[in-house]
Amino acid sequence: MDFDKLMTTLMYFIPAAIVLGAAYLLVKNFLDNDYRVRLLEVKKAMAKDMLPLRLQAYERLVLFLERISPANLLIRVNEENLSAMEFQNNLLKTIRAEYEHNMSQQVYITSLSWELIKMAKEDMVKVINIAAKEVGPNGTAVDLSREIFQVILSTDKIPTYKALEHLKEEVRLLM
Repeated sequence: MDFDKLMTTLMYFIPAAIVLGAAYLLVKNFLDNDYRVRLLEVKKAMAKDMLPLRLQAYERLVLFLERISPANLLIRVNEENLSAMEFQNNLLKTIRAEYEHNMSQQVYITSLSWELIKMAKEDMVKVINIAAKEVGPNGTAVDLSREIFQVILSTDKIPTYKALEHLKEEVRLLM
């Protein structure tokens, strides 16, 4: 008799457990899908807000690269009657100041882009230092400017060019 009661109980319990399990899986699946949809909506909203910030960062970094490019930098920093050493110091200070002013923009761009920007800055500093050694302490700012262009011509590349082209390509991919 106890066996009959057990079988009767199991006959009610097993279908109920199956229905409960199926209901659990359906609700879990529904909630997981709802979570994914909400997460996607949040990501889209963040991307919508982030795109203008990223584009602004790219613009600022392009401007940075243009400002430290040889032609623009030499004209902007040049003052009359400077020695080569004074001019070298002014150029290096200007590059450092521009770089420090734009360091926060690295948050909005790719790591590769930031590395290329750092390399462009470092290459420009190297060019200035190499040219300053060639001119010597008795040279003038004009001599240093001329030598900077000679060093760049001998290397066949403008230090900022590669980073600038890479930034432009990344912006095209964002659009």
